[in-house]
Amino acid sequence: MSLPLNPRFAATFPPPVMEARRWLEAATFSKDRPLINVSQAAPVDAPPPALCQVIAEAALTQPESHLYGPVLGLPELRAEVANQWSIAYGGDIRANEVAITSGCNQAFAATIATLAGEGDEVILPTPWYFNHKMWLDMQGVKTVPLPTGETLLPEPDQAAKLITPRTRAIVLVTPNNPGGVEYPAALVRAFADLCRKNNIALIVDETYRDFDSRTGAPHDLFTDPDWQDTLIQLYSFSKAYRLTGHRVGAMVAAPSRLAEAEKFLDTVTICPNQLGQIAALWGIRNLGDWLAGERLEILDRRAAITEGFSALTGWRLLGCGAYFAYVEHPFELDSDVVARKLVEDAAVLLLPGTMFTPENDQAGKRQLRIAFANIDRAGIGALFDRLKSVAL
Repeated sequence: MSLPLNPRFAATFPPPVMEARRWLEAATFSKDRPLINVSQAAPVDAPPPALCQVIAEAALTQPESHLYGPVLGLPELRAEVANQWSIAYGGDIRANEVAITSGCNQAFAATIATLAGEGDEVILPTPWYFNHKMWLDMQGVKTVPLPTGETLLPEPDQAAKLITPRTRAIVLVTPNNPGGVEYPAALVRAFADLCRKNNIALIVDETYRDFDSRTGAPHDLFTDPDWQDTLIQLYSFSKAYRLTGHRVGAMVAAPSRLAEAEKFLDTVTICPNQLGQIAALWGIRNLGDWLAGERLEILDRRAAITEGFSALTGWRLLGCGAYFAYVEHPFELDSDVVARKLVEDAAVLLLPGTMFTPENDQAGKRQLRIAFANIDRAGIGALFDRLKSVAL
């Protein structure tokens, strides 16, 4: 006899990255052909030494770094985000419109918790970021898929047809996970106008903003003096400064929205990680040049991916940017089967499109995501050599 299980949890799927890692349990890899792991979009290297030193010194010399802090984050970090975002986006963002969260996933969870209840609806473009879908499932919120087609760009006109009296938000991720595409500023603006017209929220997840190929502000939403009426922006320090294990993200929204989010955050983590916040504050103030170099390296790897696919017979590159390439494979098998076979036949671990799309979605069965940020040009070359040799 087993204990009860919340049916909302039973209704969603296992964490995809953890599921993919389990495929490795029965696999063996040789020294001359080690595993190429392009499954997860997270830095595998430690933060730069100067930032590690800041964390170590804070742990040793700042007793408050080990204590509870403000639920919505360190005031200094909130103010710095507000100041730098105001400059970057050409808008007016204030410290009381910024909350620091335990990673961007928590920022999303807090946002949805304040917006939607049982039976409400949220529109997600597909392919979607799977953790967004999982959280909606676990909250009893209905996910309404918005197919993006071969461009991987959602259409506002199509979204408009999906809005009902139960719709609470539309979610955009740009640069996109898993698709890699960068949403044009005009497209983001069109979605903001649509959401304002229908009195629903536009959630813009900019986790990978620091690796956008474009210079300048990626959109103009913060230039609107009334942006708080519609926009909720999410961000992650994890990718920018390699702080994934420290869990530091941000939520930018109206102060009244953050007051509601505070209730959620206080009951889940009480406060964000103090050492992580200290690191994020130092990083945002001092690592601009270093981060610019990281961006150029990611853009070079993106170019290597694009070049490689141009010579790969039968494969199609649908989107490429930030940490991701989203591709169509040439095999008759469904992508979840292809992904498992690539572990066995090519020592490559990547994720199938079925993890990013609704069940039985035909497009997802033809697609794969490659997270290339942790392999250099030589590793990318080895990846293509292996893909060329695969016959399934």
